[in-house]
Amino acid sequence: MNALIIFNHQPYDGTDVAWNGLRLAEKMLNVGLEVRIFLMNDSVDMARDECKPPEGYFDLVKILKELIAKGIAVKVCGTCNVRCGIHKGKPYYSGANEATMAELAEWVKDSERVITF
Repeated sequence: MNALIIFNHQPYDGTDVAWNGLRLAEKMLNVGLEVRIFLMNDSVDMARDECKPPEGYFDLVKILKELIAKGIAVKVCGTCNVRCGIHKGKPYYSGANEATMAELAEWVKDSERVITF
C-alpha cells in the first residue's frame, strides 16, 4: 500500500502542522507503507538549507532529509520555488526533486491514500 502526503503550510507557522505531518510520514514508513511527499506553497522552504528553526522548534529540514535517506521520495513544486516561502528562489537541496503539477497529478492518481497538511 502507498500513501502520498502533500504539505502546504509554512514550516514554522506557530503550529506543529508540518512537524506532525513529517512524524506521520515516518510512522507510516515504519509500518510498511510506501510513502511519498510533495511540498508546495510555503512548505517548499522545508527543502531549502536556508530554512532554520526558531528557538524551541524541531529542525524540519533535518527531519525531512532523514526521511529521504530512509527512502521516502520527495518532490517539490518548481513554480513555488520562485513564488513561495521566506527563501524564495533559493535552490532545493539534493534528494528534494523539483517537480510539476503534472507529476503531482500522477502521484495522486497512483496513490491509495492522499493526506494533506
